[in-house]
Amino acid sequence: MGTRKDFIKKAAFGAGGLALGFSAKSYGRIIGANDRINVVFMGCGRRVGAYYESLSEPYNTQLAYICDVKKSQRDKVAKDLKDVLSYTPKLTDDIRNVYEDPDVDAIFDATPDHWHAPGAIMALKAGKHVYVEKPCSHNPRESELLVEAQKKYDKVVQMGNQQRSSLHTIEIMNEIHNGVIGRPYKAVAFYNNARGVVPNRVQQAPPADLNWDLFQGPAPREEYHHNTWDYNWHWYGWKWGTAETGNNATHELDIARWALQVDYPEHVYVDAAKQHYPDDGWTMYDTMYATFRFPNDKVINWDGKSRNALETYGSGRGTIIYGTEGSVFVNRGLYRLYDRGGDLVREQSSGGNEQGTALGGGGSMSTRHVVNFLDTIRGTASRQNSPIDEGAKSTHLCHLANIAYRARASSFDVDTSSGHAYDRKVMQLWSREYEPGWEPTL
Repeated sequence: MGTRKDFIKKAAFGAGGLALGFSAKSYGRIIGANDRINVVFMGCGRRVGAYYESLSEPYNTQLAYICDVKKSQRDKVAKDLKDVLSYTPKLTDDIRNVYEDPDVDAIFDATPDHWHAPGAIMALKAGKHVYVEKPCSHNPRESELLVEAQKKYDKVVQMGNQQRSSLHTIEIMNEIHNGVIGRPYKAVAFYNNARGVVPNRVQQAPPADLNWDLFQGPAPREEYHHNTWDYNWHWYGWKWGTAETGNNATHELDIARWALQVDYPEHVYVDAAKQHYPDDGWTMYDTMYATFRFPNDKVINWDGKSRNALETYGSGRGTIIYGTEGSVFVNRGLYRLYDRGGDLVREQSSGGNEQGTALGGGGSMSTRHVVNFLDTIRGTASRQNSPIDEGAKSTHLCHLANIAYRARASSFDVDTSSGHAYDRKVMQLWSREYEPGWEPTL
């Protein structure tokens, strides 16, 4: 474990000092470059390891709490960090107690999707900064509330779309915006995987160490079903998750929207269905092709195949941007710049260690993204890489696609000033039902 500690220090130090994104909004939320930031890990599943490097000495952070509704999860993180930290964080299953601690500065929210916005809003009301994993919300109304809450409480909120902190991606985005491929007019965002059979849900008692009531949190109560607490909550209905589009399209659609410099679409068309393992426990589409048409003849396509791993575009995930004078392929590992004739002009690799379609993880991009969040809190970042109003717009595309599928409204127009749909069936799914007393409020 001593070797692990040395690795964390070296890896984190190598990512330090990166200041990339939008300027800090006000000096009122600046802590000070030399002051310690007390952080909390909220949710100890597959993403929590992406935050470990930020605990090393160069960043002057302290892990105040490890919070998870499942004891074995929080115990595992405590064990992982036992020989890395010189102190012992507090362990708890109830984040509401953590919010009450005035010494806590920032929350890392890596919970299931249905907790993201409500948990972040509660944290903001308690005066905490928030790093919230993608998607930043479970539905469009939660996105609106989260953006309003950030403005009201004037804290830093960063979504975990870590490619916004990828050096090679930042480089090629700057070039695209400066005309390297002429006028960018179309982007194809894609993801493919070979996810297998999902067990059918079977009602049973929850695991002995799981606080099932707190897992449900903002969601209306129901009896526990086998395996819901683990990764398969993504596919067990719309109460917890946001399907593959919220799970992975958030990343790639964010890159597409960034490249084209667009906000809300004017028209949405979606073709989606469950095409694989018809009798298993997967309850939503596993295959989707969505088209988002924006003003000025700009288009984004989303090609998502959860259970067919054919690399249609030569990679498991990524984005292709077409311009009047050339094209760009970019993913988490590299970019390739092509001229209008299709010849390769230049290829640039990140040299990092975070790419592909594997579950969970972390790596160099995540570390840079977390460091940018911490630097923004301190006021030392020249700009914030993913302010929540930008993250919410990318998440909004995912919500529009999901609602189109759920409402059987495959084609509808959108108000480009607000993102609201001109379709009553779509707007009926704009929010969701909450467990009484858990409704997100400002």
